[in-house]
Amino acid sequence: MDEERQELYFELVVGLECEKLTDVRIKLYEGIAGTVAATGKPLLVDCDIENDPRFSKKIDELTGFTTRSVICMPLKINERVIGVLEIINIKNIDLFKEESLPFLAILAEFMAIAITNARNFKKIEFLAITDDVTGFYNTRFLHEHLDKLLEQEKNIALAFLDLDDFKKVVDAHGHLLGSKMLKEVALIIDDNIDICDSLVRYGGDEYVVIMPGQNKSDAYHKMIGVRLALDNASFLRSEGLDVKISASFGVAGYPEDAVDKKILLQIADDAMYHSKALGKDTITMS
Repeated sequence: MDEERQELYFELVVGLECEKLTDVRIKLYEGIAGTVAATGKPLLVDCDIENDPRFSKKIDELTGFTTRSVICMPLKINERVIGVLEIINIKNIDLFKEESLPFLAILAEFMAIAITNARNFKKIEFLAITDDVTGFYNTRFLHEHLDKLLEQEKNIALAFLDLDDFKKVVDAHGHLLGSKMLKEVALIIDDNIDICDSLVRYGGDEYVVIMPGQNKSDAYHKMIGVRLALDNASFLRSEGLDVKISASFGVAGYPEDAVDKKILLQIADDAMYHSKALGKDTITMS
């Protein structure tokens, strides 16, 4: 269950080409699965399914499959439906009886617990590498991700950027609006980098962009776009303000400039401070 959109999506499929179902969504009360998700009650339809008003032909038409019988069980935690288990066209006729539902209910209960535990673990893992101010990655992710990329011996371009005179913004508008602006800045940066790149809030008003498989010349030109986007942006407009800010950039590459992670980070950081010394709102390539 996608709880935000209140729709079902396919998490695991056995016996069908799951690629065809990757983007399929099932609304509440749509078909057998949608009905079970909406009501929280199991359904067993073992004959004449095409004439059952709850049945939807959408999946059959999409996959070429022919549904003849269905058992659908809700997966619930604390009476909240988190998904459904659907068993289709089982050859074991004995399973398609009302007497089998208690056994399947026990199975569904254990599945719901396992799914919830897995989701909670993923949430904890995600929070461990996520910056709580911007919602992007933190320094823990930075070091773990760089270690993995270096193990693969990939080219890596790295950009450090530090906001110019951000303290003046905080002094004028306070720390809460300062934090909100840090998130808005992160969104601008993210809009101007590639999907394979990773944005990290390094600390304070400093960010790092990790660009795997790219050289520092590619990164330099990409940072030009980020710099111009920041220069042209207006921040804290939702607060009735029109705050402007620029950033100073430093760009370095592996293995062009460094033999390990520590040196790569240091060189990019030094290049950024060189931009500060040149008068800010500048990009320095090592």
